[in-house]
Amino acid sequence: MFYVFHGPDELSRTETMAELKAQMGDPSLADLNTTLLDGNSLTLGELRQACDALPFLSDRRLVIVSNYLVRLGRGKGTELEALAGYLPSMPATARLVFLEDETLPQTHPILKLAEKHADGQVRAFGGPARGELNGWIVRRVERKGALIERPAADALAVAVGDDLRLLDSEIEKLITYAGGQHAITTAEVELLVPYAGEANVFGMVDAIGRRDGRTALRLLHKLLDAGETPLYLLSMIVRQFRILIQVKELAAQGLAVSTIAKRAELHPFVAEKAQRQAMNFSMGQLEVIYARLLDTDLAIKTGRMEDILALDTLVAALCGPGD
Repeated sequence: MFYVFHGPDELSRTETMAELKAQMGDPSLADLNTTLLDGNSLTLGELRQACDALPFLSDRRLVIVSNYLVRLGRGKGTELEALAGYLPSMPATARLVFLEDETLPQTHPILKLAEKHADGQVRAFGGPARGELNGWIVRRVERKGALIERPAADALAVAVGDDLRLLDSEIEKLITYAGGQHAITTAEVELLVPYAGEANVFGMVDAIGRRDGRTALRLLHKLLDAGETPLYLLSMIVRQFRILIQVKELAAQGLAVSTIAKRAELHPFVAEKAQRQAMNFSMGQLEVIYARLLDTDLAIKTGRMEDILALDTLVAALCGPGD
């Protein structure tokens, strides 16, 4: 049997791989009959040697290869053709799993072979689609025997983004904190999860980008009611628009989000969120807004305007008709 597990959802791939390994029987013997291979430097000869080896005190042998098919797909095809010729004649004792971090194109020869061959299986791990992340969180919490309030799931999705491994880690932390006594609340998410405190700032900037003054002011006063000081909130808004300017400049160079995150020294989620937000503004608009933010900061610090009034005026102005 040979399996193709491909796609960026590393958490689900790992869990499916663990289930497959559990089918190998006695864990100690399973470990002895499991071979891990790095596809970045693997040759077909080495792969065949691992698959052709007889299992030890077992009727099957598990061979796990990481990121081999993606690499072969970028080559000239000779080794790829040889692999396609070998797989149907592989020993019945072998269980070969291709783990690919990227989603393979439907035209990939090994993917097509696995889909039509009786001994092949394919599973794509793309993760939840946009808009379905909140539901994934709710189901994940329930799978672990706990509950989460829907607004708390929304807050967690906004705070962490679609990094499922990180989400799972935060869910574990929240479940432990709640102790099974009640459903996880938004307050607990904001208390325990990194970036949750910034989520309302992200939401406020999103609302400003949409010229949605009502939502932006509501989020502003939610943060004020939670005890945040006006100058701190202004500094967070200034920081966010500084990030948007930086990210927009880097995106204009055609850089990927992962590269932008490294260049700007940002968490990948923050970089991805900022890139989407920056699309709501032209560079000229961002520069005008940034200048207005600095003027508001000066007005508050010199006593020219009362702090909360200055923030209200600022948000209302930013949400007014665009230039």
